[in-house]
Amino acid sequence: MVYPSIIIGASAAGISSAIYLKRRGINFLIIGKDIGGEMALSGKVDNYPGIPETTGIELTKKFKEHLDKYGVEIILDEVKELKKIENFYEITTVKDKYHSYSLIIATGSKPKKLGIKGEDEFYHKGVSYCSVCDMPLFKDKKVAIIGGGNSALEAGLMASDICEYAYVITKNPYMKGDKILIEELNKKKNVRIIYNALTQEIIGDNFVKGIRYLNLENNTIEELYIDGVFIHIGMKPNSEFIPDEWNIKNSFGEIVVNKLCETSMPGIFAAGDVTDIPYKQIGVAVGQGIIAALSLIKYLNQNLISK
Repeated sequence: MVYPSIIIGASAAGISSAIYLKRRGINFLIIGKDIGGEMALSGKVDNYPGIPETTGIELTKKFKEHLDKYGVEIILDEVKELKKIENFYEITTVKDKYHSYSLIIATGSKPKKLGIKGEDEFYHKGVSYCSVCDMPLFKDKKVAIIGGGNSALEAGLMASDICEYAYVITKNPYMKGDKILIEELNKKKNVRIIYNALTQEIIGDNFVKGIRYLNLENNTIEELYIDGVFIHIGMKPNSEFIPDEWNIKNSFGEIVVNKLCETSMPGIFAAGDVTDIPYKQIGVAVGQGIIAALSLIKYLNQNLISK
């Protein structure tokens, strides 16, 4: 069977697209490695319109409830490869193959790695990329948070409520996140921000014991003895399964889209953090997901593809 459309990704952008396609009577599938993606791993969410205060987990539940209202089922599977076959696309997942005349790619992004000694060795042994998931495991312990943006600031605030002490370490001479978060973190007595510090190594035995960093002000190596390391240095798009020869990705791996969320491949649309849109926010992903769905509907109508 060849579906009119398939949505790849089941977080903010993909779920928004699915709601709009379902309301317009489109026959489609939505395939996602998980439900919520990075949205589900967000901490406090205070900037989503209409919901003054929530968490990523709670917002994901609301999105899923909206899908359930329309009877949309998510196929939990991971897409490994895409191919163009005549006038349709073949989607190969870990478990199966699917075919569709059009696609909305909304696979989001994943955390970047530092690429330093000890990072892989101590993953799940004190090293984490998800403060929401793992910070409660470090109650009354000391942790280091590496990063210079909002994610690191949010992790620092979470640590201030859970941990004995937290170090927020950035290679920059200042934090780059929202002013309100910086001001809030600076009020915490059990948090210290270390500027101009380039993390070199994560050390330990069976579990993390500390980190070494280069003090960029005096070019000396310094150590901190802590129990856990949370890495928040940015994200990279989940776009590896897209063939390079399609030429729809930029040098960062982001899918290049226009204002209608169209790519240069016919029938392929993209939305959310996997795209080259500069602002990676839940609200932005939702808006792009809606645009992609409406653009796809227009594409199906223009190409006389049955709903």
